[in-house]
Amino acid sequence: DDLKDFHMLLAVQATSHQVTQYSLMLKSTEAARAEMSAFLDELNKEKDHSQFAARGATAEQAIEKARTDARNYLDDFSEAQRNGLREVSKKLLKEEADLGQEARTLAAELSDAKTPVQLLSNAAQNLDQALVNLRSHELELGDEMSISVEDQPESKFELGAAKNSIQFADQPVAIVTSGAVSRGKAGNNQSAFTLELNEDLSDLQQNITRVLRSQLNKSERCGEHLEVQDATLTPLAPASLVTVQLHYERWTCLGRENMNEMAEGNGTIEVKLIPSLEKDGAVRLRAETNRVEAPGLVGELLRSGSLGDELREKVAEVLVAAAQRGGDLKAILPAAAQGHAELTRAQFEGTGMGRLTMLLTGEINVSGQDAKLLLGELRRKSSSPATAQSVPQ
Repeated sequence: DDLKDFHMLLAVQATSHQVTQYSLMLKSTEAARAEMSAFLDELNKEKDHSQFAARGATAEQAIEKARTDARNYLDDFSEAQRNGLREVSKKLLKEEADLGQEARTLAAELSDAKTPVQLLSNAAQNLDQALVNLRSHELELGDEMSISVEDQPESKFELGAAKNSIQFADQPVAIVTSGAVSRGKAGNNQSAFTLELNEDLSDLQQNITRVLRSQLNKSERCGEHLEVQDATLTPLAPASLVTVQLHYERWTCLGRENMNEMAEGNGTIEVKLIPSLEKDGAVRLRAETNRVEAPGLVGELLRSGSLGDELREKVAEVLVAAAQRGGDLKAILPAAAQGHAELTRAQFEGTGMGRLTMLLTGEINVSGQDAKLLLGELRRKSSSPATAQSVPQ
């Protein structure tokens, strides 16, 4: 029968009722992922076990609903659909069973108040991945049943974490960028997507003293001696604040042998970094002196002299380099979005543990046909493991 595939396609097509139920099934899975994301956030804040258990119980309820909706959807198939969709249904049922096993593992860990946070985090991440796998097979089922992207609910696709590395002299710094693309409304043959990227700059925070030493320390025989003694990088949303404690000396030479010290002292300077975006989407930072504590000439040089100018410039360069490496759209977005994404906002944020992140938001606008390609790539990317890239600075 030359029309066998065609007849099979017709036999497994979703009814209007099934299209509606399919949308509800996807929403249940997405709701469960949202609860798991909130649970992982609680773990990162290192709160007490009772709060973990309460949030975990809420997540378990959402997961159970997602599992029930998936099973009920398959139970509603006609005989022809059961036969034609046997393979993809078996995959979906396997993922649903695996999800149940991961949920039971997390529940067992939560039942013991002495379970270390790291073990809870590992179990939660495995459970979150099981939800990603379930959703991926639900989407595959929708394709087999000819449920068009226009019939599906506005969805949020996780991009997965991309780990980039940047080198400052002999100090490597890791920037982990996660993100999501949310499907918006379509109109005038265009589909709009909202882009959110979150760059984790905590490794730069931990190594900011070493990084700034590599960029600022100098010892000129007849000139300036500068040594960064300590530095901190903290969130001051929507900006960030770099505090540098330093020792400064200025020497002059009279003849070949005689060296005279012209100035010497310790000082502290706070540099506030305010982010914005250039027209091409590049991150820009405006560096402002927030506070200076230093006596005499050292204080004057930090407030309005060349020393303060150099510090602000170098501090901004370091943060810009890290932010641009983490926000490399070519490394994060699927191919169908390349050339169609535009960043519209950049700001620093802090987590409950004082970790610094940079939030980048933007838009992706593609034609109707390209939207289908993009959605397919987003589905695959949202269930793929993290990627790692290392680029020297």
